[in-house]
Amino acid sequence: MQPSNLLPISNPNSQPSMLIPTSSATADTMLVRSEPHIIHSSSSSTILFVQDDDDSKIETKPLLTRAFSYSSSSSSSSSNLVMQQRRRRIGSANSLLSGAVEGCRREMGRAASDTYVVTRLSFRLLRYLGVGYRWIARFLALGCYAMLLIPGFIQVGYYYFYSSQVLRGIVYGDQPRNRLDLYLPKNMNGPKPVVAFVTGGAWIIGYKAWGSLLGQQLSERDIIVACIDYRNFPQGTISDMVKDASQGISFVCNKIAEYGGDPNRIYLMGQSAGAHIATCALLEQAIKETGAEPRASWSVSQIKTYFGLSGGYNILKLADHFHSRGLYRSILLSIMEGEQGLRQYSPELMAQDPNTKNAVSLLPPMVLFHGTADYSIPCDSSKSFADTLKALGVKAECILYEGKTHTDLFLQDPMRGGIDDMLDDLITLIHGDSSETIRTNSTPRKRLVPEFMLKMARSVSPF
Repeated sequence: MQPSNLLPISNPNSQPSMLIPTSSATADTMLVRSEPHIIHSSSSSTILFVQDDDDSKIETKPLLTRAFSYSSSSSSSSSNLVMQQRRRRIGSANSLLSGAVEGCRREMGRAASDTYVVTRLSFRLLRYLGVGYRWIARFLALGCYAMLLIPGFIQVGYYYFYSSQVLRGIVYGDQPRNRLDLYLPKNMNGPKPVVAFVTGGAWIIGYKAWGSLLGQQLSERDIIVACIDYRNFPQGTISDMVKDASQGISFVCNKIAEYGGDPNRIYLMGQSAGAHIATCALLEQAIKETGAEPRASWSVSQIKTYFGLSGGYNILKLADHFHSRGLYRSILLSIMEGEQGLRQYSPELMAQDPNTKNAVSLLPPMVLFHGTADYSIPCDSSKSFADTLKALGVKAECILYEGKTHTDLFLQDPMRGGIDDMLDDLITLIHGDSSETIRTNSTPRKRLVPEFMLKMARSVSPF
């Protein structure tokens, strides 16, 4: 008989107790809790004598084989690894949530700052406007007009604030409102044509977000749109507005390649007062390039075509018309920096000046869109300017839309969905031969506002 391994653990004061057998894959173990009993077992067995202690209790753990111990260790390690991965996922989710909250705070702060500026400037503007009945009537009409189009504004606003294709508030200069928004196509599989757009607003209420509907529709048709913001009156006068627009155009010309734009296909566009400001910026730049002044950060030659939508190009001639519509002459003179400014900042008169003949020859092709039922700025403004440019040797064209008002081409028609003649013409001029393919592959234009509301809005529009 082979000797057994005896592990005596005894207490002379303890009472005899029962025998507890245990087993494993490689060895037999018995826990003997009675001194008189002697247990004989096979090779490599173990006998344990265990006695209870009245004063203290000894905790005994079962003896484990190496195989079972390794398995338990591996299971524990796997469990720890799972817990660590879970913690990492939770930490990553918390980090993303914190980033989203921080981004939301920044956007809210920026919106609050813009709201404060607009509100403060509105009160300053009231001092200039006085309490004329024309102004009050226009203000009330504007409120009704906006309310009727609110279903469309909500959808466009949601796209503006939450679409990943919109890059808002890109800084292009050092002035308070030197910001622009970029509208990017979903498919960025190569350099895209670019439209630098200057919004309207009677030189008083212009804002870059007003171009969000145009930006959305053009970006869906493979065109990048940069909506340029600028200082409005009374925060700035016309020279400040032109300077801001020129800086914004410069940013687009020099930086748009970083956002996927084609620097060889840059188009300049303006609507209403924005068309006037953009044209002034274009002419001023051409004059600089033909003079002794050093070359600026952008060139007129970088603009492939200029598009003017419902613009006014002879402010001296339009001054009385604006006065009758509620934009009083005294305010217009303040915006245009006096009587001399009415002539100095009238693109048509600037082009007719013999001293600017060489500068005018540098202008890109000029395409002017206008509605025949526009009462804010009569379509004769675009026709006359186009004729003047043609006489001076500039390639110019005026496209008229029968029965369209000042806002039909820019707001009501795009919100109506379906066919939009002006937008189709614009896409054709930009994309050329591939325009039909672009239209076919684009998302169909959906209706944003019911027809009866569009008709009511048209009837009360103050523009």
